Amino acid sequence: MRLGEELRRLGRHSAIYGLGGLVSRILATLLLPLYTHYLPPGSYGRVETVTAATAVLAIVLQLGIASAFFRFYFDASDHAERVTVIRTSFWFTMGMSTLGLLLGVVFASPISHWLGLGHDPTLIRAGAVGLWAQTNYQQLTALFRVEERSTQYAIASVANVLITVAAMVLFVAVAHWGAIGLVVGNFTGTLVVYAALVAYRTEQLGLEFDRGLMRRMQHFGLPLVPSALALWTINFVDREFVAWYKNLDEVGVYSVAVKIAGILTFVMVAFRTAWPAFAYSIEDDRDAKRTYSFVLTYLLAFASWVALALGALAPWCVHLLTSRPSYFRAEKGVALLAFAGAVYAGYTVLAIGSGRARRTQLNWVVTGIGAAVNVGLNFWLIPAYGFVGASISTAASYVVLFFGMTAYAQHVYPVQYQWRRVATCVGAAVALTVAARATHLPLAPSALLVVAYPLALAVCGFYLPAERRRLRRLVPILR
Repeated sequence: MRLGEELRRLGRHSAIYGLGGLVSRILATLLLPLYTHYLPPGSYGRVETVTAATAVLAIVLQLGIASAFFRFYFDASDHAERVTVIRTSFWFTMGMSTLGLLLGVVFASPISHWLGLGHDPTLIRAGAVGLWAQTNYQQLTALFRVEERSTQYAIASVANVLITVAAMVLFVAVAHWGAIGLVVGNFTGTLVVYAALVAYRTEQLGLEFDRGLMRRMQHFGLPLVPSALALWTINFVDREFVAWYKNLDEVGVYSVAVKIAGILTFVMVAFRTAWPAFAYSIEDDRDAKRTYSFVLTYLLAFASWVALALGALAPWCVHLLTSRPSYFRAEKGVALLAFAGAVYAGYTVLAIGSGRARRTQLNWVVTGIGAAVNVGLNFWLIPAYGFVGASISTAASYVVLFFGMTAYAQHVYPVQYQWRRVATCVGAAVALTVAARATHLPLAPSALLVVAYPLALAVCGFYLPAERRRLRRLVPILR
């Protein structure tokens, strides 16, 4: 299959599978004015802390079964074996998530105190319910992905998002429940759609649990848990450092910067959903390596352009999406976090090499080093620079991840990536961002620098001859 056809196929799958995630993150960003109007930074910081805690607990409770499910489903030789995989995974997930719910309800008070949330256990109990709902919901929607029913997957995701948004508006803006309203609203849509999916899947979800199968799935999935925990550490532990060294108000400001930079994340979530299946579906190694090389280049060029837009326009983005002046300084962290997201997008492409070679045993070493760098820099930078220090440590740890995975993946599955072009597209975006913010340019010149990014790439010799010819056909002014 030609490279162009492969890339179009990746784009098509990304658009469909990522629809729900894109809608969710877009609405989360657009709802920032609501959150920041009704919630002071301290309350918003409490919600972010609970979200981080439930994320790490979900990783531990699943024990890698979420990843093993895909492998064992496709390894099954017939329909009956696949049903056994579905039922075993479903009941294991149900049991472990219920255990997490019970622990959260019973030990809510000490957990709340340990997380620095005070002595009110209500927020922890609401987070435990959200943990149960999200873990089980993800297991059922994974069925649509293995069945290649992308339209049904998107319908479930969008329905979840719309119900969630309505619930959050009701509980936060109308009922004035504060932080607890944001948490409860966030899992309401998940619970409703999950109940509908259970009813829809009744025939497949019989009472069956294969212990031998579960042991094999755990043998496959458990080695992935340390790597997932290390990635979680990079993504969320900085909030605990900010809360410890500063206060929850600082966590709230940092969370706004994360949300705005997360616009890049919701652009990339579609790609990350489609990428593994697409990457493994290319049977010929030569075709695969050529495709991986171009995917890394194009993905980083696009992600860097988005990061440039977010970084250069950060002050106006923050003022547009927040109504309290206490949040306005969040713009200082947006560019760092946006480029961190771009680098992480590149990491996901590189990591597929170790998976294709079936040499993932040392992935945790790479992610572990990245997490160690993150924690070390948090100790050093956050006491002096607050949430800006957290932004620096996040960006640095993702750079370490990128180069660490480059070294490991190239060792087990060498690919001739286009490193000069990669450095050009990222470097040009960073330079334009620095030019906009270091000189405190007004809105119009900053926006002009964003628009000029493709021209800057041309000046730097980024485009290949075939790409230049294609651009001339698409843009009449270049002819």
